[in-house]
Amino acid sequence: MSHKAPISRAVDQELTDRNEPVWICLGLRGVVRAALQEAASPRGLPGKHHFYITFRTHAPGVVIPDQLRARYPDEMTIVLEHQFWDLEVYADRFRVILKFSGQPQPITIPLSAITRFFDPSVKFGLQFEQPHTDEARMASGDTASPAAQPQQARTQDAEAPKDSSVVSLDAFRKK
Repeated sequence: MSHKAPISRAVDQELTDRNEPVWICLGLRGVVRAALQEAASPRGLPGKHHFYITFRTHAPGVVIPDQLRARYPDEMTIVLEHQFWDLEVYADRFRVILKFSGQPQPITIPLSAITRFFDPSVKFGLQFEQPHTDEARMASGDTASPAAQPQQARTQDAEAPKDSSVVSLDAFRKK
């Protein structure tokens, strides 16, 4: 008797397509899920671990306040370090409460919407690339394999992402 964990239709279809680069990408997203599960556990993140998570704000399943979607129409970076609450991790997404302009706001991010994941305490990062045509295919429920390049992920052993136009971290630093 086998037990299949509930996963999204898009992930299930990707597995059915038997596209090995997609399997690799799904495996690496599993690394992100495992790291988030560790952060959500009662013991939380050990030591100085914290995460920078960049995601596509327009991706299917992303739930963020309208003012954030207007301010960051393409990508946004969040930081999970000290001030986050009620982190819940599911097979295909996570939900967390963060403060924006001093107000606690729940956000939901599908793992497939994540473009970068970085833990600067150990200089470990993952960068995910996904053609926009593949995203549109998944959102529409089309199950045909895309003709474009397959979804890819690559690991980085480098410094933190340098795109400061997404989120200014100055407000979070101790003075």
